[in-house]
Amino acid sequence: DGTTGELIVNHPKINKIAFTGSTEVGKLIRTSTSGSKKSLTLELGGKSPFIVFEDSDLDSAVEGVVDSIWFNQGQVCCAGSRLLLQESISEKFLNKLKNRIKKLRIGNPLDKSIDIGAIISKSQLDKITSIVASSIKDGAIEWKSNYQLPREGFFYPPTVITNVSSSSEISQIEIFGPVLVTMEFRTPKEAVELANNTRYGLAASIWTENINLALDIAPKIKAGVVWINSTNIFDASSGFGGYRESGFGREGGKEGMYSYVKLKENLYTDTENPYANEFNKKENNTLQPSSNIDRTAKQFIGGKQKRPDSGYVLEVKDYQGYKITDVSDGNRKDIRDAVEAANKSSDWQSLTAHNRAQILFYLAENLSIRSNEFEDRIISMTGVSKEIATKEVSTSISRLFLYASWADKYDGNVHSTPMRNVTIAMNEPLGVLGIICPTDYPLLGFISLLAPAISMGNRVIIIPSNLYPLSATDFYQVIETSDVPDGVINIITGENSKLVKTLGEHDSVDGIWYFAPNKMSKEIENISCGNMKQTWVINDKTINWFDDDTQGKEFLRKSTQVKNIWIPYGE
Repeated sequence: DGTTGELIVNHPKINKIAFTGSTEVGKLIRTSTSGSKKSLTLELGGKSPFIVFEDSDLDSAVEGVVDSIWFNQGQVCCAGSRLLLQESISEKFLNKLKNRIKKLRIGNPLDKSIDIGAIISKSQLDKITSIVASSIKDGAIEWKSNYQLPREGFFYPPTVITNVSSSSEISQIEIFGPVLVTMEFRTPKEAVELANNTRYGLAASIWTENINLALDIAPKIKAGVVWINSTNIFDASSGFGGYRESGFGREGGKEGMYSYVKLKENLYTDTENPYANEFNKKENNTLQPSSNIDRTAKQFIGGKQKRPDSGYVLEVKDYQGYKITDVSDGNRKDIRDAVEAANKSSDWQSLTAHNRAQILFYLAENLSIRSNEFEDRIISMTGVSKEIATKEVSTSISRLFLYASWADKYDGNVHSTPMRNVTIAMNEPLGVLGIICPTDYPLLGFISLLAPAISMGNRVIIIPSNLYPLSATDFYQVIETSDVPDGVINIITGENSKLVKTLGEHDSVDGIWYFAPNKMSKEIENISCGNMKQTWVINDKTINWFDDDTQGKEFLRKSTQVKNIWIPYGE
């Protein structure tokens, strides 16, 4: 009834939780572990698409459907419960499938000659019956063979549901039973849209004799595992896990090990923070209070500088308390506009890694041209010495070059699975990433988080330092002159503790990084439960941003998730 699991989850001496089960319980576990620093991986529910193209081997695909949805009576998290058929072969395929269903044997699951056993409990049987009855009431058509079900036990026959829309309840919720929902598509693009029209993202199966088509479609499906001309293949050498509300983390493979190991502590040690060092804040600093024309730094959304929705501004002061300028005070509407702009720029992840690298190189070159300007800005805001400001700008330029170089070199793997199969572990961007920057290191902290995220193909909504936001707002003009597509980088100024709640609750945001000093890990991990966002929260530790050894693979790994694509070969 969950009491034992609850004791495990809440035990203070347990450092790692791995859970396989329903999305609802996964959200409860995420809430319970919020702020506890426990490593957590969740393998949750699914509504996996089974896509059949017109050129596929239909007889093999029929057997795949049987194995995908009626294995274990459909009580499998990755069951292929949505059958998507290309329109030209739909009727023929369904006739073959129905003939195959008639030959399935239902009975005692301990009998080795039986294909379909009993549902796990009376309550689950009632749930399946209720969902199917509701769909029929809404116009769906039910087909099941004329089985004689056993009198004892909780049995439900293999069922095919047609005449449903992709938005109907039976098409969207996990039934966890032997019920297959069928829809049609005409083009590969439409197949992808139907496949991704779900809150889940655990697995998918693609059937076609055209390997070019298969490998074009597989990366476009939002699922952690994609089987080509196969289904329900597993091996400990290859990772298994989902996207979205199917959870996060992987089981198996190299990628599955990361949740069980810790980084060396030197990533989080910062022996000397020059921004906390009062020695640098000299009264006779070379820059005096500014008397420039009063201006307000706007938001940067969709490639344009925009006024804040609220119309309000925040005053930015220098280290001596003098006003420098105003910045926009962002609110929920600004965040929503930025997320919309980021979603419109999804082509960024489909650019070649080489092209993304070239744009990052261009950002570095254009920042370099304006080094003196950015150094002066850092000094005026923070009061650090000229030497420290120069070091921060030069390291920021170097960091852009670093992640530009990594863009086309952070490769995936080909797992060694014990069969005639190529299993590709492909690194994919999280999608839309919300980033909250550290207070200090106003340019370097900003660049060190932005660069790895966009180098991997993510689009970002980034909230710069609360105290020192002007390095980020000055960076607008570097972005505008560096060929960055509109919507890839969106910068919202304002109180980060206020803005992060909207970011965390937004269903179109796929991940949150939080590097600000205020202790918000519990709140962020709680509010991210809505669509099971991946989070990276640094609260009680600091990073030595000047140290190049802290950069690289860990930031790239946090920017990506692994998709395993299984490709069988041979006659």
